[in-house]
Amino acid sequence: MELVISEYKAYRALKTATKVMQGDYQSQYGELRDYILELQRSNPGTTVKLDVEPGNLKSKTKVFKKIYVCLGALKKGFKAIGRDLLGLDGCFMKEPAKGCILTAVGVDSNNGIYPVAYAIVELEYRQKGLVHAVENLFPCAKHRHCLRHIHGNMKGSFRGVAYKNHLWRCATVTTVPEFEHAMNQLKEFDNVAYVWLSDIPPHQWARSHVTGKVVSDVLFSNMCEVFNRWLIDARDKPIVTALEYIREYCMKRIVNVIKKRSKCDGPLSIGAAKVFEKIKSEANKCNVLWGGNQKYQVSGPAINGQPQEQFVVDMETRTCACRKWKLTGIPCKHAVAVNWNMVENGFEVGDPETWVHSVYQLTTWNNTYQFTIEPLNGSHLWPKAGDLYTLVAPKKISTPGRPKKKKKDVCK
Repeated sequence: MELVISEYKAYRALKTATKVMQGDYQSQYGELRDYILELQRSNPGTTVKLDVEPGNLKSKTKVFKKIYVCLGALKKGFKAIGRDLLGLDGCFMKEPAKGCILTAVGVDSNNGIYPVAYAIVELEYRQKGLVHAVENLFPCAKHRHCLRHIHGNMKGSFRGVAYKNHLWRCATVTTVPEFEHAMNQLKEFDNVAYVWLSDIPPHQWARSHVTGKVVSDVLFSNMCEVFNRWLIDARDKPIVTALEYIREYCMKRIVNVIKKRSKCDGPLSIGAAKVFEKIKSEANKCNVLWGGNQKYQVSGPAINGQPQEQFVVDMETRTCACRKWKLTGIPCKHAVAVNWNMVENGFEVGDPETWVHSVYQLTTWNNTYQFTIEPLNGSHLWPKAGDLYTLVAPKKISTPGRPKKKKKDVCK
């Protein structure tokens, strides 16, 4: 339009437009208590914990510290999955809203992410503090470390593809003898690296030492990283707008999964069926020897005249010596080969899909996503929290995006 505006005029216009679209960083803290009431009214069973800075008990003004949200629908859906697995992670918020968004994410029947709870906390958050807090509140819970983070720490002293391959080998084998063999190979390669890795308890990072209770052999915190990636646009927004962004994303994701689920007509979820088809193709190459009781000897095909892996499948306990069936809940190729052998011998055992853990069944997937997140009214219809106290922003909140003054050129 052939107009020239100053940098500060552009800044003021941007600030005004952002405030209209996203809300004000300072004033939204005063609306937070009303937002919580509306959230709990529209979504029964929702848990919200609001924490404020300690101060004068008689003061009518409280400074925001942190907030935790677990929507009622997500709480019920996580229980319906039947997989006691949670990934915990966090990402930093951007200026001027300093702090961290913490997330707790599960894995659904399709091996997709299932957000369970989220929180916005002060900047002083640290990973080790979270680990100790979980240990105190849930002393019986088992903890796993993300293998990618372990490798990141390992690269500080031990760089190179060879170290990565040794770490991967140690972490992915599923039996204790294989793990010990892999660790001995690392010891021969570099004893210092072996000592460093041995300081980390193997049940926190190696599949060979993980129990099958959670029906998952996951080694990475991918579920959290995927969820956090979708929250990038929420990290620079005012408090209520950021919380609403997360809630709306979870609401839309449930609807998207419902649409995808309606196209599935098999006994298993889409992701589980794809994994199982690959396993069945590998089972064709296995040889089964039945001893006349509940145990079967299964071996892979010989390569270049050399016999390959050989494992015992116990049908009484529904386990295989390779431990993959127990870890994932999906029958390994050895178990599938036994299933076919039993059918050939006249046993009524059903299709191999009936041996898959209930976590992956289509009925479980349907039950998980029957719980939907309800929409919210606008702020003008929110219930009022009363005048018990007024919530204000932390002192760290500043004015967003103000350009720095440039030094004037001085001619000498």
